[in-house]
Amino acid sequence: MAQHSLTELDAVLMVARRGKFRAAAVELGVSTTALSNAVGKLERALGVRLFNRTTRSVSLTEAGQRFVDQVAPAVRDIHEAMEAARSQQATPSGTLRINAFPTAAREIFSSLVLPFQRLHPQVHIDIVTEGRLVDIVAGGFDLGVRSEDLVPVDMISLPLGGARRNVVVGAPSYLEARGTPKIPQDLTAHTCLRVRLPNGAIYRWPLEKDGEAVHIDVEGGLTLDEASLARTAALASVGLTLAMESDVRDDIDAGRLVRVLEDWTPTLPPLSLYYPSRRNPTAAFKAFIDFARRHGGQAVADIDGLDAGSRPSLTR
Repeated sequence: MAQHSLTELDAVLMVARRGKFRAAAVELGVSTTALSNAVGKLERALGVRLFNRTTRSVSLTEAGQRFVDQVAPAVRDIHEAMEAARSQQATPSGTLRINAFPTAAREIFSSLVLPFQRLHPQVHIDIVTEGRLVDIVAGGFDLGVRSEDLVPVDMISLPLGGARRNVVVGAPSYLEARGTPKIPQDLTAHTCLRVRLPNGAIYRWPLEKDGEAVHIDVEGGLTLDEASLARTAALASVGLTLAMESDVRDDIDAGRLVRVLEDWTPTLPPLSLYYPSRRNPTAAFKAFIDFARRHGGQAVADIDGLDAGSRPSLTR
């Protein structure tokens, strides 16, 4: 009887879940070629095609759908058994997968992730940044990091730090040449760095003062989807940008960028680390949660409450 590795089964299930080989490869932390080879090996062994492949999409065949429906519960049981065994480890090891907004990942990277890994070098941390909201359970992630108000209600959450804020900034030379906006409507006379959201829409700058909220559809010659590019353009005096304060704090302190419309940039909800209730958390998972609880802010969920039956799930 042919023996099939769990890797091959994981590959098929991830491609079925994500609908694309490249996205599935990123999720599993392997190359697209390695993933394709694993799927192909299993298809050859089974003597049946599991996926319809085109240059633009991947979909399950009828046989593939039946195979996935039958295999998925068994593979999930195997992973739960392996997780239960790993939970008995005395030394944290293995992989923790974290999904986060890019800005959120940058905010926790130096203060939480790097110090934790220095303390526990045997733990591999795999961070995937996405601008869209994802189901971390369906995506195979252990943890998520999002703004507190975006944490799903069925998740346990752990606050990380305090309130945050966006800032509107520009280079001193730009402001000297173009003037300083005093109210949001003044932005129409300025060149601004436009940001494209993951869904393709252009982000409208949210500004608020004394209960008056406006969303400005700014104009400018550049549209970007990466905050570091907008910062670089602002530093080059191309125009004004709306940025997370933590991303440009050093530039503001050094005088390379100057805040404008300060009284129109309200605070934002704090970040939260969140995760589903787990029956057998691994030693690495428990260590990370405990570290975040001690170094990332006041916890709303105690590590002792990780067992699904020990207490109700706490939410945002």
